[in-house]
Amino acid sequence: MIQLPEAFADYTRTLLGEAEYRLFEAALQREPVVSLRLNPGKPAVDPATSPAGLTPVPWASTGYYAARRPTFTFDPLFHAGCYYVQEASSMFLEQVMRRYVSRPVTMLDLCAAPGGKSTHARSLLPEGSLLVSNEVMRPRVSVLVENVQKWGHPDVVVTNNAPADFRPLRHVFDVILTDVPCSGEGMFRKDAVAVDEWSPDNVALCRQRQRRILTDIWDCLKPGGLLIYSTCTYNKEEDEDNVAWMCDELDAEPLEVPVRPEWNIAPDLSGRGLPVCRFLPHRTQGEGFFIAALRKPDGEAEPPALRRGKPGDRKGKTTPVPVACRTWLRNPEQWEWTCDGARVTAVPLAHKETISLLGRHLRVVSAGIAVGELKGRDCVPSHALAMSTVRADAFPPCEVDHAQALAYLRREALGLPSGVPRGYVALTYRGIPLGFVKQLGSRANNLYPAEWRIRSGYLPDTVLNV
Repeated sequence: MIQLPEAFADYTRTLLGEAEYRLFEAALQREPVVSLRLNPGKPAVDPATSPAGLTPVPWASTGYYAARRPTFTFDPLFHAGCYYVQEASSMFLEQVMRRYVSRPVTMLDLCAAPGGKSTHARSLLPEGSLLVSNEVMRPRVSVLVENVQKWGHPDVVVTNNAPADFRPLRHVFDVILTDVPCSGEGMFRKDAVAVDEWSPDNVALCRQRQRRILTDIWDCLKPGGLLIYSTCTYNKEEDEDNVAWMCDELDAEPLEVPVRPEWNIAPDLSGRGLPVCRFLPHRTQGEGFFIAALRKPDGEAEPPALRRGKPGDRKGKTTPVPVACRTWLRNPEQWEWTCDGARVTAVPLAHKETISLLGRHLRVVSAGIAVGELKGRDCVPSHALAMSTVRADAFPPCEVDHAQALAYLRREALGLPSGVPRGYVALTYRGIPLGFVKQLGSRANNLYPAEWRIRSGYLPDTVLNV
């Protein structure tokens, strides 16, 4: 049973009123719901026949509640990026983006790890868009890269920077998502640490941090651009008060987001009548969440100083890209191919100049697709290539069953059927690529990334896959 801090209980009782607070408090004592979101680029899960008992999340076209918790660790489709385990309330991002993002844009997800909203946004963005997915905490960046790569969309750049580092990128982004660090009240029934660390002082510190972040990033948004502000907390200091502050200090215009009555989403609780959306656990199936959409005033945008690519302007020595590698992606003419050292990378030509601009001001961790790595005369295809939704059918496939898939994901030695040709082979499970092996004849080298492997040798008696 959750023991709520007394100051939090008193504050929230005043915010909601006694009758609704009692419903809220009772809801926090119930088990959290399990929810996930399917990857439209890897359609391998049929919600109608899933043994997990999937039912739709009303405000998310690819979101589902699971009646029974799947054993995600032992589901190969989870590791293949066919779905993402995400809190249902936060999937409401879809309603904001469908309302206000209808043409190709350059979007920044400022506080992106572990990647739930980034992968969701990437699925929602119109084709031709570029998503910059940033995380300030370096230890969390590797998880973000992993989840973005598994999702498989090529038009994503992952960066590792503080909000203030973006200041030189004036008027670069059409959309900025700021899912800001907060006091985490909305995660109380999922995270005991959030309860232990809560205090009124921490709420005040979070509010000030959030305002610094918004100040740092505001000039990066184009005039007329869209800022999406969200938290996973309940108090109005971090929620409505900050939206009102943006309206007063930044001249932002709050935007209406249509909400259906049956969704039971709460409105502004500050008395200001702001068009914000609140998710409360006694009203909606999900954890605490707050979201608002704001428009920056129109004005004249400053064109970014994009560097035009010219022959010979690269620093250092580059290696020619092997001809064979260029056949590993569909439409190879639509990519800029580079080989710096041993690493072969393909960046979408449509976003080449913007990515170059980002690289001059930010720490870019990944951009485009890491295609492979040169080893002598050989080029070893990368796992990012296996996960990519634009990979060409350049490698012979080999379908494996559940037990073989788990052995591969544990990075164990494999033996493939005798008819599988020598060389690099794409392992598939239910038709979805899991990664590469190199078939040598009597055995196959397992090329699954060591840092991503399933470390548990335990297998539950009953495995429930999505």
